[in-house]
Amino acid sequence: MLSQHEFQSRESVTVWEGAMSQGDTEVLAPTSMRFSGQFAECMEMYAPAPIVAEYLNTHQEWFCRCAQPMKVESLSVNGYALAIGRFGAFGYDVEPKIGLELLPPDNGVYRIKTIAIPSYVAPGYDVDFKAVMELVEIPADSQGKLVTKVEWTLDLNVDVQFPKFIYRLPKSVIKNTGDRLLDQIVRQVSRRLTAKVQADFYKSLGLPLPPKSKCH
Repeated sequence: MLSQHEFQSRESVTVWEGAMSQGDTEVLAPTSMRFSGQFAECMEMYAPAPIVAEYLNTHQEWFCRCAQPMKVESLSVNGYALAIGRFGAFGYDVEPKIGLELLPPDNGVYRIKTIAIPSYVAPGYDVDFKAVMELVEIPADSQGKLVTKVEWTLDLNVDVQFPKFIYRLPKSVIKNTGDRLLDQIVRQVSRRLTAKVQADFYKSLGLPLPPKSKCH
């Protein structure tokens, strides 16, 4: 679902070149900086809500496959460890790995939350991932097509311990760059996962993939 990617704006490179000194590139600062984002999107499925729900409820059968090229490891019936890819700015890269639990639906509401990965300590970062999904069935159109929208929201917070040299930059520059990078990662992952899940869903029903559409 995600190829390796490095984010560096021209302004970031220029500022960073004067900030780093030899010998302090590997020393992490004792405090972290938080990057946050709130996201909302939807995925359309041309099927009744109960059929879409049945598919989502059997994520064990498709999640690992649809998440590729991310590396995914099953932790439990509902838990997964995901290696997102390689990202960075200001000459500092991280390869985030997070644990997620896809909770069973509660009154039609699906939730995804962060869980610990056994025997793994994140090197200099911490992720708090809280997502909510709901199914909204739209009445059939003039062609008799019934659409179910999978509407989701995500509240994401990431705390990062940077090497000390990074903090020679203005905090506003670090914060704005990190928030933009976080937004870019989420949108890239979302686009790829949505496309793969939709294709897998229709394949599981023996149906052709319909033309691309955008939720409104």
